Amino acid sequence: MYSVKELFYTLQGEGAQAGRAAVFCRFAGCNLWSGREQDRATAVCTFCDTDFIGTDGEGGGKFATAEALADAVAKAWPGGAEGAASHARGKPYVVCTGGEPLLQLDTPLIDALHARSFEIAVETNGTQPAPPGLDWICVSPKADAPLVLTSGHELKLVYPQPLAQPERFAGLNFQHFFLQPMDSVLQREHTKAAVAYCMQHPQWR
Repeated sequence: MYSVKELFYTLQGEGAQAGRAAVFCRFAGCNLWSGREQDRATAVCTFCDTDFIGTDGEGGGKFATAEALADAVAKAWPGGAEGAASHARGKPYVVCTGGEPLLQLDTPLIDALHARSFEIAVETNGTQPAPPGLDWICVSPKADAPLVLTSGHELKLVYPQPLAQPERFAGLNFQHFFLQPMDSVLQREHTKAAVAYCMQHPQWR
């Protein structure tokens, strides 16, 4: 059983794949915060702004099998399953996110999505092992949560985080390193700080 908060077609707006058309599959649940405001103060990740509770979002639901969820992903691609299979509108691309997608994303679902011609990306907090077969791994570390995933394609760090300084991750085995200004009432200051850091440390973008 897979619990999905929402499933929708859009453009990737962040990181190395920015601008690419994708189906977003947002899994319900996370291991760093319950998603409930009353628990925020005691959460590992206190700044999350994503609603990942339940299965009541656009396209969301409970899917009994990997095949059923993969069919729903393919249906969300332009032209549906036939469009995905034909590549008529480009290589089909799905972003598995959350919450924490690696609490649910498994080999049967990866195989089912590949069978429908999808390239599979995951956006994870990096605290869970990744099953084999993923085409793009983006790790977004949170606070002092221990990382299990220390290599991948992209590391995207919400900045600033007092317990997650960029220097802690700069030596890890990733192709791309991004700072994402933390979204808050101080976003302008956070953006300036991120720009200044990237100017001084060109490894980061």
